[in-house]
Amino acid sequence: MCTNIVYEWLKTLQLAQYAESFVDNGYDDLEVCKQIGDPDLDAIGVAVPHHRRRIHEAVRRLKEADERAAGLYFTLEPPP
Repeated sequence: MCTNIVYEWLKTLQLAQYAESFVDNGYDDLEVCKQIGDPDLDAIGVAVPHHRRRIHEAVRRLKEADERAAGLYFTLEPPP
C-alpha cells in the first residue's frame, strides 16, 4: 500500500492497521474521512470501542480545524 494522507493521519492516532481498510472503503482523503460515522466504522472493520472513540474524536478535531480556517483568508496584493 502506498503512503497517503489517511495513512499518516491514522498513524498519528496509532491506528495505522486500519489504513488499508479505510482506502478500500473509499476513505482515501481527509475530506471524505470527516463524514465517517458508526456505520462506516462497521464497514471498515473498526470494532474496538476505544479505537472507534479515537477516530470519532479525531474526526471532530478535523471538522473544528475547518471551522476555524473558514474565517481566515489572505490576499496576494501588496498593501497600499
